[in-house]
Amino acid sequence: MVDKRVDKRTNLNMDIKIKQNGLRLRRYLTVYKECVKVAFATASTYRLNFILNCTIMLLGDIIFPLITVLIYGSGAGFEGWTVYEVLLIQSIFTMSTAIADMTFHGVMWVTMDMVRSGNMEMVLILPVDTMFILMARTFSFEGIGLFIGGLVIFIVAILNVVVPSILMWLQFFAYFIIGVLVMMGIALVMAAISFKWVGNSRIPEIFSSIRSFGKYPQSIFPKAIVIITSIIIPIAMIAYYPAAALLGRGNSGMFIMILPCLLFLLFGIYLYRYMVRLYQGVGG
Repeated sequence: MVDKRVDKRTNLNMDIKIKQNGLRLRRYLTVYKECVKVAFATASTYRLNFILNCTIMLLGDIIFPLITVLIYGSGAGFEGWTVYEVLLIQSIFTMSTAIADMTFHGVMWVTMDMVRSGNMEMVLILPVDTMFILMARTFSFEGIGLFIGGLVIFIVAILNVVVPSILMWLQFFAYFIIGVLVMMGIALVMAAISFKWVGNSRIPEIFSSIRSFGKYPQSIFPKAIVIITSIIIPIAMIAYYPAAALLGRGNSGMFIMILPCLLFLLFGIYLYRYMVRLYQGVGG
């Protein structure tokens, strides 16, 4: 009889937890949807500002593909890679950057600003996860122009390389998603560092310089750099590995590279939440 009662209580507690998690997930989705609506309303209201920002972002990131075309047009290039293969890598990088700018890159800037101004406490008292609400609040549609620009280059490049198989496309989408998660990890690490390195605007520049290694074929770098970009800070997954999958340059070892990418994301999430707790513990 005692065992049956214990089992019933256990099952009842599990049911309660499942319902609570379901309600929490529904609430978070509602919050995120409302934040997206606000972002859309803002873009619709200030149309000229929205168009200018989209154009500036597009022109700023489209320079690298243009430089690549000029390099190959002058007779130079990256050994073992055609101009369209390199453009494929850079277009994937551009699309990943656009998705990151629209969804979670804002957490870095808003965290830096709130820590510097002392307004972080206004977010900490909200009954939602701090990291989630800052990402939701900073959702922006301004990366759409950049994404479309990257997509156009991607289509041009893919039409001038070997036709990928269905398996190659599936691998590409898997690596592409993992690459976006790596960018999330980078954004969270930068945001977490800003809790200690208050008011230093050089943090994004440092990580942007490191991230730029992902715009080029990894085979052109020394082995030491490849180890760093594949395992320690796995920026190679942002564009190189997805492109390699489409070009048929992939191998079974590439799947192993997913592990350090996921670990890097988890490290970014842990570090950010740890710094938030530390900030709360000392009262800002």
